[in-house]
This record gives sequence, C-alpha cells and structure tokens, in this order.
Amino acid sequence: MFTGSYMRPFLGLSLAVLLAGCATHHGTVENTSSSHSLWEQSDAASGYTPRPEDVLMHAIGLVGTPYRWGGNTPDSGFDCSGLIRYVFEQSANVSLPRTTQQMWAQGGSSVGRRQLRSGDVVFFATNGGKQVSHAGIYVGEERFVHAPSTGGTVRLDELNSPYWQKVYLAAKRFMP
Repeated sequence: MFTGSYMRPFLGLSLAVLLAGCATHHGTVENTSSSHSLWEQSDAASGYTPRPEDVLMHAIGLVGTPYRWGGNTPDSGFDCSGLIRYVFEQSANVSLPRTTQQMWAQGGSSVGRRQLRSGDVVFFATNGGKQVSHAGIYVGEERFVHAPSTGGTVRLDELNSPYWQKVYLAAKRFMP
C-alpha cells in the first residue's frame, strides 16, 4: 500500500507522467449499468484483477480535465460523479450509479477516516446539512481527486483543508 513519506515523490512523478497523457483521447463509456455488477472485479479472459492503485493512477491521470455538469468522459468533461463512475468503469471494471447520492445508497463498505486507502470514494455535504452532494477518489497522503465546480478542472485537493474537513461526511470502498 502507498503510505509514509515516500508517497509524496511517487505522487509527484506519477502526476507528471500521467498528465503528459491527459491530452490523448480516451474511449467513451457507453451505458454500462447492465453490463456488469458492482462487485465484478476481474476480467476472466485475461486473468487481470484490478487493484486500488489502478483507480488511483487513472484518477490522477485525469487531473486538468474540464468540469462540466453532467459530464462523464474526458472528451466532454466531468462532474464529480461522472469522474468517479468513469474511473471505476475504465480502470477496475466496477459499475457505479450515476449520482453521488445513488453511489452512497448503493453499497460498498463503509470506511473510517483513519482507514482510508487509495481508491476509496470520499463523500461530502457541500450544500450544508448531512446529505451527500459531492464526492471524490482518495489517492493517499490526505489527498483526493475530484471535479469540483463549474469553470474549474479535475484536481487534487487536501482532505485536511478547513473547508473539506468541515463538509466531509464519510467514505466507502467499492473494491475489496
């Protein structure tokens, strides 16, 4: 697992390498809600079993992609749930619902703040109260990737910042 002080140089190097690939076009995601279940974790034909690090690397590689409400591909831009759904579908073969509230309600394993691992989905109540309204993908070192708002881009933010600490609700793990 990625922990400790050596994670910071790894993230920096990984981000630089992956951002170089951000300008390339990735395939679009078709409606996959019926193509496989939430827990389908391996590609039987290849024997490949996705890892949380696959989710982490794919998410970091999309940093800089424009925000677009309702967006769900690199070509069209992303909103927060579109980003999460795309990354999990493309890198882990995990099909998630379209909205953050549906993701929260669907399942996954609840994860305590101190047990967060790369690839976990962090949920926030950015509209006040306790209702899920935003989410991102935890990458480690108290950082997460998300598509924050109109006019912005997919970016890395600090979970420990005063704002994100204030609106943080919980986290879920959608991979075993």
